[in-house]
Amino acid sequence: MIELGVNIDHVATIRQARRTYEPEPAWAAVEAHLGGADGITVHLREDRRHIQDADVEKLRTLTQIKLNLEMAATDEMVEIACRLKPEMAMLVPEGRHEVTTEGGLDIISQEGKLKKAIDRLTSAGIISSVFIDAEVDQIEAAARIGARVCEIHTGPYAHAFHTKGRDSESPAVLAELDKIRIAGETIRGLGMRFNAGHALNYFNVQPVAKLPGIRELHIGHAIISRAVFVGLREAVREMKLLMREAQAFAR
Repeated sequence: MIELGVNIDHVATIRQARRTYEPEPAWAAVEAHLGGADGITVHLREDRRHIQDADVEKLRTLTQIKLNLEMAATDEMVEIACRLKPEMAMLVPEGRHEVTTEGGLDIISQEGKLKKAIDRLTSAGIISSVFIDAEVDQIEAAARIGARVCEIHTGPYAHAFHTKGRDSESPAVLAELDKIRIAGETIRGLGMRFNAGHALNYFNVQPVAKLPGIRELHIGHAIISRAVFVGLREAVREMKLLMREAQAFAR
């Protein structure tokens, strides 16, 4: 059964815009849980632009569902993960000037460094994940360094969906979706878990949720955006319903 991990980074973005103490990300995690989320995702960035160390500490203590810590493969971040022991740690590329993560991790160019990080995470009992583009050579590299999970970057698919008039049958959209499907087959064939995420929303999520063998979708901005109008619990409930509906009709 497909699962939903809710990224609550942008609850902290609102708080940090005023350098104040609200809204509280831990409250958001509770509301997401009550709405049906299977996990909570946060990205502790090196520049601490939204989520802070204290947030991760609090979430580790309070969260009753899976905690996924997105992070750069730095010694500092690996040490934090090994100390707090989230259920999953996802290695992502990180740039100080990017608004959000702009592409998948290039594993091939830094296999040695990434393998050391994953070895440390694995030794600490943490499931290791990598955020990568839908490219077979990167998936094969993920297997070589010992990743347990590959999360496929769905940004190119979401961009095609938006620019082609939200037409799920557009050739450009179908081509991007097929890349994700092939990536998923490769991931599963190599014995890893197939997850996906980035720029998924209430209009484009179902074709991805229908893909064979997909385990989890990680979604943040769209859910937090809808929560402004309907509340976080309802926004999560609506997204989870769309995902489960899509998977049921795919069978």
